[in-house]
Amino acid sequence: MAIILEGLRREKSVSQICREHGISQAQYYKWRDKFLEGAKEGLENGKKSRVQQLEEKIEELEKVIGKQTIVIETLKKTVIHPGNGK
Repeated sequence: MAIILEGLRREKSVSQICREHGISQAQYYKWRDKFLEGAKEGLENGKKSRVQQLEEKIEELEKVIGKQTIVIETLKKTVIHPGNGK
């Protein structure tokens, strides 16, 4: 985090910072992008994270599948054994 903050302060060039810390510029930019994405998510008050949204969608779809399974099983019993309710 300190390396990223050092780069964001722009007191030194990214290439100089990378040389001093023995990392590639590609690594620096990967870390910077992750850092900024985390900061963005942290500042979005009241908004659900993408993971939370997907987890809720999965739960919703699982409920639908459960209901459809019950309907299918009921229809199978009705078609296979019409009239005796089994």
